[in-house]
Amino acid sequence: MTVQPMTREQAVANAIREISHIATLPEITLKIIELVESPNSTAQDLNKVISNDPALCSRILKVVNSAFYGLPGQIGSINRAIVLLGLNAVKNIAIAASLAKLFRGGSLTPDFSAKDLWTHSLTTATACKMIADHLKVGFADECFLAGLIHDIGVIVEIQYDRHRLIEVVGRVKPDATGVPTADWLEVENEVFGATHQDFGQGLCEKWKFPKNFALVTGYHHRPLELAKELRMLVCIVHVADKLAATVPGGFRLDNMTTDIDPAVLEELKISSDIVDQIRQKLPERLQEVMATMG
Repeated sequence: MTVQPMTREQAVANAIREISHIATLPEITLKIIELVESPNSTAQDLNKVISNDPALCSRILKVVNSAFYGLPGQIGSINRAIVLLGLNAVKNIAIAASLAKLFRGGSLTPDFSAKDLWTHSLTTATACKMIADHLKVGFADECFLAGLIHDIGVIVEIQYDRHRLIEVVGRVKPDATGVPTADWLEVENEVFGATHQDFGQGLCEKWKFPKNFALVTGYHHRPLELAKELRMLVCIVHVADKLAATVPGGFRLDNMTTDIDPAVLEELKISSDIVDQIRQKLPERLQEVMATMG
């Protein structure tokens, strides 16, 4: 079932138009994004919006009080969380809490389920934060969220045409060790006329996510194609994605190899020894994250 010839732009536009009424972020999340993107918004504005949604409130406080953040004492209010973590961090936690809902659903095939994709996304997000903490980049929460959404283009494919996605999975079928037997991106191009990178970038633009996130979804398999000043976050996600593919469980069909391009490590000024240390600690850190967001 290969797609009729059409441009990549047409393929993405068709998919985003089709799914816009199915997969959308809750209105409150879009409000939060809008608020934080506005230079005039205050912590009080964010507190007011989040406080209108008790379920979201409790999820955020659960994350803030987890071992993952290691804050002193129990944080009992969104206001206090904003004071301690900052506006941006709380915004990212709120978006992350909302995103989990999009990854629900049963198995499409024995080799693929949305839950596997969520596990992989959480693993990538955790690795992103660990890399960012090591690099002391000052935007570790943004890195966590970037890791969480990097493969959201696959969710677009599920919503848009699950039969085509089943064909992709069938053609990329993993071997006995879990390694894909064909190149996921090439097969996506043949079947959909675009890749999950293209669909992810299109969705981020539709949802008015910050440009950084559109670049992460669109370039996480090819970060060095971006201009130098736009690469850092995408390179962090690229390395984290490769590390996540080494952790058992979760989706890894779009990574034929877990080898990391030395040029990407050089771009980040991070040694392979540090990457190995992060890889070893990753399963334990992932357990902490799964306990609050899994």
